[in-house]
Amino acid sequence: MTRSIRALVAVIVMVAASCGPARSADDATTIAPPTTAETTTIAPIGNDGFPVTIDAPHGPVTIEARPERIISLSPTSTEVLFAVGAGDQVVAVDDQSNYPASAPVSDLTGFEPNLEAIAAYEADLVVLMYDPGDVIAGLSAIGIPVIEHPAAATLADAYRQIEEIGVATGHQEEAGELVVAMRDAIEDVVAGADVAGTTYYHEISPELYSLTSVTFAGALYDMFGLENIADAADADGWGYPQLSAEHILAEDPGIIFLADVRCCGQDAAAVSSRPGWDTLQAVQSGAIAELDDDIASRWGPRVVDFVETIAAAVAGSP
Repeated sequence: MTRSIRALVAVIVMVAASCGPARSADDATTIAPPTTAETTTIAPIGNDGFPVTIDAPHGPVTIEARPERIISLSPTSTEVLFAVGAGDQVVAVDDQSNYPASAPVSDLTGFEPNLEAIAAYEADLVVLMYDPGDVIAGLSAIGIPVIEHPAAATLADAYRQIEEIGVATGHQEEAGELVVAMRDAIEDVVAGADVAGTTYYHEISPELYSLTSVTFAGALYDMFGLENIADAADADGWGYPQLSAEHILAEDPGIIFLADVRCCGQDAAAVSSRPGWDTLQAVQSGAIAELDDDIASRWGPRVVDFVETIAAAVAGSP
């Protein structure tokens, strides 16, 4: 296994571990906005709306004043911060935060956060996806509030995180508007598609790692009525099984989605040249969608782009 694939699988493991227990089909496909009042408490002290208290997954986080030196250690949170208008308040982002281009990329890492390196930026708010065990406690001990936003399991989770970042950064109104726009756009795209019974295969790496319907991305496919060929192969319910070529050939998916284009150089031509794959209906009909790896693995504002890509592939399938 190459170094890039080892890193990719490590990311898959970390994301899967942070998603929590599997949700029901109804929970996984909901596109209703979250009830913010249940997750975010605002103490209206001062003209700017601060301090505020966010009910984060790791416990309540109080932010005394509008943060002006924010660090993001999550590519998704970076996208959200800029989308709600807090980009000018961000002083550093992790080495995987490649969007938007204006994000101040640093050598900080979200996989193994370093307390001293983070503290050196004199941040007044840190947003991260993963805590190996002592980063949140360490930063809190020196007075730096931290919001942990693990991988979303549903769209409702994603919307809730956007709204919490809006409240935490002083951009509550912009965040609310973004959530409404995302929800409306997704509803419109899904309403125009009807492919019940069509099967698909979503590829994360050339080693045939895939994802199932219990994952965030899998739930998006479910909204279109697509059937995931990986579901039956995930005996332990992890959500990210490694399939065999024999399983894929036997299931003969109607659409193939490639989320390993940038990382691993996969495309329609590469897939078509794999032994036996030229017999697949998706290959023969040209129903192979080359995804943007980043968009397909994040749960921020560009989820709308992902949904639109799914819709385009569905429209072009037999």
